[in-house]
Parts: sequence; structure tokens; C-alpha cells
Amino acid sequence: MDIVDHVQQLFALMGFNEVEVNVDEDVRKISIVIDDEFFRSQIPTILQPVEHLINLGLKRGEKPPYVVDMNYYRRERERLIIELAKAGAKKAKMSKGEVSLPPMNSYERRLVHVEIASNPDLKTESVGVGKERHIVIIPIEN
Repeated sequence: MDIVDHVQQLFALMGFNEVEVNVDEDVRKISIVIDDEFFRSQIPTILQPVEHLINLGLKRGEKPPYVVDMNYYRRERERLIIELAKAGAKKAKMSKGEVSLPPMNSYERRLVHVEIASNPDLKTESVGVGKERHIVIIPIEN
């Protein structure tokens, strides 16, 4: 099964016939671009279910799961999360106190953990349950 064909067939069933699909096998990422105003407005709501549907089909074809980005929404969201992590790190260093970030999904929390891990003066912890799970940036006292 070709991934591009699989994704295009899925979107054709949803009524979108002009779908640009790019696959990066190295990082297992599928980028989908659809020039439709209604579609763009729905991306935050439908991204995760669409990713799930795509990966179900890939699993049936014995392929590993892929991260799905639609109209560069996830790429922009990743950039914003990393900027938020940097700002939180700066605040934690300056105030020498803990900084709580807003609730995030596991993928976004991982981005923050990775970003802060490069700073030896700070550590991160995920706290909370379910939709309230968030990261706390904690200064390390030397």
C-alpha cells in the first residue's frame, strides 16, 4: 500500500479531491495540504482523529505509525510550544521559582521536555491528570 494513495483515498471519501500529500519516511511524517477554507478552520478539531484513521489504515498494511500534519498546523504549533518553553525557562531562571505551563497533550509535553533538557540549570516534570496534565519547569539549585 502506498501511503500517498491511502491518504488521498481517505480524503476523497470525505469529499476532498485535490489533496497534496508529502511523506517523509526518515521521520515518519505525513504532510497534508488542502486549499479549503472550511477545512482550515476545522484542523484543530480533526487533526487527531484524522491521524488516527490514517494510522489504522497503515497498521492494516503492516506499516508503522506516522505523525500527521495538516496545512502546516502542527509545524506552527510546535514552533509556538518551543517558544513557550523558552519563555518559561527564562522566567524560571530569573524568578528562581517553578513555572507552570498550560495543559498540553503528550506530544507537546515531550517537545517541552526535550527543549528544557538542553538547559543544565532546569528540569521539567509533568503533573496533573488527563486534559489538565501540564509541565512545571523547575530551577535546579547548585
